[in-house]
Amino acid sequence: MLAAFDCRVVRNVGPQRNMKYYFTLTLALVIAWLLWSGYFLANYFLLILGAMSCLFCIWISKRMKIVDEEGAPVQLGIRPFTSYLPWLAKEIIVSNIEVARIILSPKMKLQRNMVDVHINQKSEIGRVIMANSITLTPGTVSVNLEGDQVQVHALSFEGAEEDLSGEMDRRVCKLEPKGK
Repeated sequence: MLAAFDCRVVRNVGPQRNMKYYFTLTLALVIAWLLWSGYFLANYFLLILGAMSCLFCIWISKRMKIVDEEGAPVQLGIRPFTSYLPWLAKEIIVSNIEVARIILSPKMKLQRNMVDVHINQKSEIGRVIMANSITLTPGTVSVNLEGDQVQVHALSFEGAEEDLSGEMDRRVCKLEPKGK
């Protein structure tokens, strides 16, 4: 019996196109290491180890062939950091307070439910950002992402209402690259 062969045409992505993803991922790793370690110029040995660990991660990523527009979304530009991230941080803090209030109340008003949330993102990266943003917000977890629906588990109906309101959906739609 003959096995079926996958005959898809694989585009050869040139090294120039991939370099921006490698550069962005390297820059993100170095900045994250510097911020989390706190060693900027204090100890050269630790800086060298940090640089080696970043290069090792890039080497592993290159061998796994996972450095692309999904792993290092350069196409989003600076918009996520200037407009979306501050808003999401505020929502995470507000949700943390709400979840703490629910847990610490004597009656613990839990209204656990599963809600299907309609999303309007056209690109895969937009849908993933939306699902991850819902999960980052305390009290809600994205359970299933299929097509234009995200199934969300919420601790309370108020938490689910925020996801249903559409504010997060509108903000993530603004982040999506044009033409997708």
